[in-house]
Amino acid sequence: MEGLRDQYLLSDLLKIARIPRSSFYYHRTTLIHKDKYAHIKQRIADLYHKHKGRYGYRRITVALKQSGVNHNHKLIAKLMKQLKLSAKIRRQKYRSYKGQLGKIAKNHLKLRFHADKPNHRWLTDITEFKVGDNKLYLSPILDCYNNEVVSYTLSRRPTYDLVSQMLDCALTKTKACRDKRLMLHSDQRWHYQMKPFSTTIKYHGIKQSMSRKGNCLDNTLMEGFFGTLKCEIIYIEKPQTIE
Repeated sequence: MEGLRDQYLLSDLLKIARIPRSSFYYHRTTLIHKDKYAHIKQRIADLYHKHKGRYGYRRITVALKQSGVNHNHKLIAKLMKQLKLSAKIRRQKYRSYKGQLGKIAKNHLKLRFHADKPNHRWLTDITEFKVGDNKLYLSPILDCYNNEVVSYTLSRRPTYDLVSQMLDCALTKTKACRDKRLMLHSDQRWHYQMKPFSTTIKYHGIKQSMSRKGNCLDNTLMEGFFGTLKCEIIYIEKPQTIE
């Protein structure tokens, strides 16, 4: 229509095209004033779809910076909202609390999820994966120093062996480099109240720490790890079998 305006009246062109005058001028202005963020929007969309919707604005911002594109996270959030792109929603984690069956340790961690060196503060917990009609349980130990998974076990049942084997593996793996003031923090799940568990970590000079009852914030870092893991592996990939 813009190209035909020299030959015909705009009113006639609008009537034939059945376009309101306001719409014509809106799109004309848009063409004249190109979106200065068009390129970055394309980069955002490419990253979002490359990672199958796993990345929210924070991780998109980091990924862009790693490729040399530096923008404030607020701008990235705004652009993603315009593009109607958002990270997949996480679901609630598995919980199994049976009350006090053994010794409850004090909360020595006190939300201090940062460590200056490896094997100084460990976190542990158990989560459940639902795959079809089956369930799979994961028990890892996470190092607060760099979020590394020190050891982990998988089982179809949340038995005590799930936790004890994980602990044995971690102790064997880090025998030569463990900090003498190592702390192992968990919730008050019955596995961690068992006497063999507390005896083992005490024998190795590890301080046991537990979250306060009903306070998930005391193990936020572990909760976040499980949330991300489930979002990226289960809710997006949707595996059909445990294998």
